[in-house]
Amino acid sequence: MKISIFGLGYVGLANALLLSQKEQVKAYDIIEKKIDMLNKGFSPLEDEEVHKFLSRTDLNVTFTKDFEDSVLFGDYLIIATPTDYDEKKNYFNTSTVENVIERALEIRKDATFVIKSTVPVGYTESLKEKYKTENIIFSPEFLREGRALHDNLYPSRIIVGECSDRGQELADMFLESTVKKDAATLLAYSTEAEAIKLFSNTYLALRVAYFNELDTYAESRGLNSKQIIEGVGLDPRIGTHYNNPSFGYGGYCLPKDTKQLRANFDQVPNNIISAIVDANTTRKDFIAEQILAKKPKVVGVYRLTMKSNSDNFRYSSIQGVMKRLKAKGIEVVVYEPTLDAEEFYHSKVLKDMETFKKISDVIISNRFENELQDIEEKVYTRDLFGRD
Repeated sequence: MKISIFGLGYVGLANALLLSQKEQVKAYDIIEKKIDMLNKGFSPLEDEEVHKFLSRTDLNVTFTKDFEDSVLFGDYLIIATPTDYDEKKNYFNTSTVENVIERALEIRKDATFVIKSTVPVGYTESLKEKYKTENIIFSPEFLREGRALHDNLYPSRIIVGECSDRGQELADMFLESTVKKDAATLLAYSTEAEAIKLFSNTYLALRVAYFNELDTYAESRGLNSKQIIEGVGLDPRIGTHYNNPSFGYGGYCLPKDTKQLRANFDQVPNNIISAIVDANTTRKDFIAEQILAKKPKVVGVYRLTMKSNSDNFRYSSIQGVMKRLKAKGIEVVVYEPTLDAEEFYHSKVLKDMETFKKISDVIISNRFENELQDIEEKVYTRDLFGRD
């Protein structure tokens, strides 16, 4: 089968490499530098499996800057363009998805689209009506940034938002390229598939928020947070996974997906969904207050990233903490080796680790790393278990 992919971020690139093991893939992006890197075998993303796959010679994938050629190539056109959350409209900005569809339909009226971008509940049905076509399918992704290709190779589940032979064909295609051949597959209606995506990520945000709030209580009361979390996790219904406190949930998906789901609850009674969004703000407020209580003149931010071995810091929770500190007049400096800039949001970016350690009165780190051990007394973190 021939597959065209539009948008080569974590989702698009992971799908391109995954499917190119069995299918013919043409992968398009508007960023020429990204295409040039990929054609030379270099990854624009920090992802261990992506690096490995780009060194392989048996994959049937072409990276291109030619939009028309990509539209004409594929039996299915997978859209994986970014859909940021618009705070003013309380809605995902889906313009990139619609731009691909509109341009593609001008070239090829019979094009069949598979949307991998995260969208609001009910969006796919609205597109079918808008463009007078049934050839738009939604298939959600459940990937972690930095492990996107790994999570495609070993999926928790494969969901396709169409209950048809065509939907089954797509599910089988994705499953065939995985290592985990027994992954569950589910065909659902498009709107239900969209809801599955948003409710899944909001539940993960709920779990992060819950253990963060537990940690806030323990720190406020002078209790051993780690012992409490370990004891709670011994209940097999709760488990010991995904329970390490942080400065709040962040990244590209959880903040925007929780807000979109809350917006979808307009006119629908709810308490929990709104509380999940609010809890993340409260947690960052609390973290900032704990740092301010130490009365620092200069606060050093060790890494803007959310997780270890990552180069992505879109919407990372530590940025929210930074803004709160700066609003109180605290000088903030940043150590982020992946950032090629002199400043980040009006905070000086330092390249030398020793200088960073020396001038910082307090160093905040969402996750503790070995290179901070010699100044551990300066470090403020809520990393209790040494894992993401």
